[in-house]
Amino acid sequence: MQIVRHSEQTLKTALISKNPVLVSQYEKSDAREQRLMNEAFQPASGLFTPIPLHSESDWIISHPETPQDFEQFFSDPYRKSPSAEKHSIYIQSIGHILKFLKQKKPEDAFCIVGITMIDLYPRESWNFVFGQASLTDGVGIFSFARYDRGFHSSHYEGKVKTLRRKSSSDYSIFDNYYIPEITSVLLLRSCKTLTHEIGHIFGLRHCQWLACLMQGSNHLEEADRRPLNLCPICLRKLQSAIGFSFVERYKALVRWIDDESTGTPRVTPKHSRENNVILPKPVEAFKEWKEWIIRCLAVLQK
Repeated sequence: MQIVRHSEQTLKTALISKNPVLVSQYEKSDAREQRLMNEAFQPASGLFTPIPLHSESDWIISHPETPQDFEQFFSDPYRKSPSAEKHSIYIQSIGHILKFLKQKKPEDAFCIVGITMIDLYPRESWNFVFGQASLTDGVGIFSFARYDRGFHSSHYEGKVKTLRRKSSSDYSIFDNYYIPEITSVLLLRSCKTLTHEIGHIFGLRHCQWLACLMQGSNHLEEADRRPLNLCPICLRKLQSAIGFSFVERYKALVRWIDDESTGTPRVTPKHSRENNVILPKPVEAFKEWKEWIIRCLAVLQK
């Protein structure tokens, strides 16, 4: 196993910059938030760790990219930021993908992201994709079908067995498609994918500094190793893009984990669209992340 380990000075420059304006901006930020972000370049920090690489198929090895530090993010002329007019993120559960793509975004939408349990095949020559997005248009489609442990079984009903030509307005092929059991692992994987891709829409590129949600992943094993949290460098980027209090953000995340009810229905075992029931939100897989958030809050509230 290889470790991507940067020097203390490299990480400090990536986070704070050498640009006097950005350095001054950092120094004027909340002292508690600085204390947490400075954990990025503390060698003994247990909060933010180097990136482990397990095989040649891992993202950083197979997809060489130039790392994006905070200064590059901040200065990117193509980066879009929310505004008073466009400030909402819409997440829409969809089955009728093509029809959904033709719908117009709400006027106040910064981005709209479709999620589905249908496997995605944008072109006949492609095997599959986990998702597609247009960052300039603020639109994305993502499938969580392959995050289900039963996807590769012979009983998976979300696959088209034979090629069928349909008109652009005929969506009957998606009728009664497979809906898996919503487990905590499936929910955790889905949250990672969705928040990673929305991070891209905010202008964050793949992270190569520390173990981080914004790391690229080439396969499910690598995606599972990726944490749900942002490293300090990417955290500063996101805060710069949308503005938030670290303390309030982490407290809100803990409340979300502790809230037992999803408030959303799940279908019956026969996958009927009738007789939906409300079930508790499965968050067992989020336990380790919650403990990490509490440790961050301890640093912030010293």
